[in-house]
Amino acid sequence: MKLRILGALLALWAGLLAPSSFAQPNSPDGLTYKTGYSAMMKLGRSLYEQLDEKSKTVISSQPISMDVDMAPFVRMLYYPEGDEGGKPLRGVWISAGFIDLVNHVAHAKAIDGKEKGYFQKYLLQLGAESGEKELKPLPNDENPKYWTEDMLNEQQSNFNSIVGIVVGIKMAHHTLGHFDHYKDKIQDKDGNRLAPINDIITDKEWEDAYKEGLYISLNAGCFIEGVLPFYEALDKLTPRPAWAVYFMPNKAKFAGKMKKDFAKFQDDYLHGRLKRQQGK
Repeated sequence: MKLRILGALLALWAGLLAPSSFAQPNSPDGLTYKTGYSAMMKLGRSLYEQLDEKSKTVISSQPISMDVDMAPFVRMLYYPEGDEGGKPLRGVWISAGFIDLVNHVAHAKAIDGKEKGYFQKYLLQLGAESGEKELKPLPNDENPKYWTEDMLNEQQSNFNSIVGIVVGIKMAHHTLGHFDHYKDKIQDKDGNRLAPINDIITDKEWEDAYKEGLYISLNAGCFIEGVLPFYEALDKLTPRPAWAVYFMPNKAKFAGKMKKDFAKFQDDYLHGRLKRQQGK
């Protein structure tokens, strides 16, 4: 039954996340983002393909599934009865609100590269968003300068960085055993959500997960430049909206050690100094 429901949701999302669905209300000529359903599924498969063989036995081959909720979240997905082969279904749920949030953050940062101060202006707007309804459009989003080909390509690059690394971290909670350790606190036997894993894990488990998630996402070509402003934005939202805990523990700060870890991890990766084993 649950898998039939999941299949129905995916079919619904195939329509909802077609490229035309990301046309912004005030964009010139109905221009769209390039970050639709097919791009999301391709990114999920890329993350899976870069796992080691042990981790592939844990994570489903398509780790991303979609939820039509307008609240921004990326949360753990686990169905114990699993697929037809009896393997538990593991991955992450991504909400419609998360796609909306990342499209906006990625675009606002791209605009800021040409119009300094724009990203900070968007953060002031974002801080007032409760996540209970669709996010407001970007400030002055009808401006044609915000919709050039170069701008949309930068938005897409930022989007892939954010989604790849956020999803990679959530996948790491599966491969490192964090979900299994806390699953009775995260969801009930019917799969209903109880609490975000970031509300429960220790500081050490969070650090292990973001480092392992970086390794997964870097292997898939998702680098940190786009995700840095995403996490920096969470630091600057005071107080943080309730939905922010899905991306970082409430007690965690990006500025400082975590940001330095991200930069060093990528530098070590690019220079061949990183030797890590996934699924440890």
